[in-house]
Amino acid sequence: MSSGSPRDRMPAHRHFPRGTFPVLRRIGWGVVVIFGVSLLTFFIVNQLPGDAALQLIGPDATPQQLARLEHSMHLDQPLPLRYLHWIQPALRGSLGTSLTSGEPVARLIGERLPVTLGLVGYALVLALGIAVPLALFVAHRPTSLVSRIGAGASILGLSTASYVLAPLLILVLSVRWALLPSMGYNSGAMGPAESIRFLTLPALSLSIPLAAFYFRYLRADLADQIRGADYVLAAAAKGLSPIRILLVHILRNSVLGLLTIVGLNIGTLIGATVVVEQIFALNGLGQLLLQSVELRDATVVQGVVLVLAAGSVVATMSVDVLCAAIDPRVRHA
Repeated sequence: MSSGSPRDRMPAHRHFPRGTFPVLRRIGWGVVVIFGVSLLTFFIVNQLPGDAALQLIGPDATPQQLARLEHSMHLDQPLPLRYLHWIQPALRGSLGTSLTSGEPVARLIGERLPVTLGLVGYALVLALGIAVPLALFVAHRPTSLVSRIGAGASILGLSTASYVLAPLLILVLSVRWALLPSMGYNSGAMGPAESIRFLTLPALSLSIPLAAFYFRYLRADLADQIRGADYVLAAAAKGLSPIRILLVHILRNSVLGLLTIVGLNIGTLIGATVVVEQIFALNGLGQLLLQSVELRDATVVQGVVLVLAAGSVVATMSVDVLCAAIDPRVRHA
């Protein structure tokens, strides 16, 4: 008879690293979300009025020519079969061919994706670069004039949408003061410094509302911990300075919640780039999406939305992993 406990006699393949199942569960939900977005986008795009084949071939086409084009585009098939014709190659990395230009959709997205990624990343850096130092200063000096100004400015920033801020920033910083350019960005012909200069205005348009939201959240969280956290009283009793307690201990605990808020806002930020890119004539995914909607290029619209949804899911999952790396309590939860 074999000795040892039942746990010792369990097969080796049934032992999994700690945290495997939560990660797999989140990946599974991410796949479900992307699938749902693809299905909803396909259904909405194919319910738009008009005939894509007729728009491509022109009003002078014969019924036979129109029928052949509709057959080649699978437009004469039921909607579920048309979805399968699109999603099966998409799962292998092929997003189809543009109905208007004839170019592969993956190539069109690959050419525009760096612009959108650069804009989103720059906007996040600006938002956190404004919100975190300001919230720390206000938490350290809650009765100062800066605190009152910051509270009022945050309300104004939360009340103003990016597409409203963009024309105002162009009028003040580009037209009147000529400090920053508003149009003419060309990612392929510009160096890093020049690219940052041209992306500053659109990034500010996106980052100011986010910075106001992050500032109000972080200020409230820091103030709550300063007033009532036991570890703050213990650190003060040890003789640590207030600024050291704030930067080393309190901020570390608040960063976890801030990162969670950032992850939740990434989808909203990506959605806002669609309008901001159009205002500043940036050749990114947002402009490509609006142009494809106008031309009723369903293949490009579906591909862009699928890529944006996948990017949002991956970014949110990355924030979750980062939170677990920062705080051991999240890993053990």
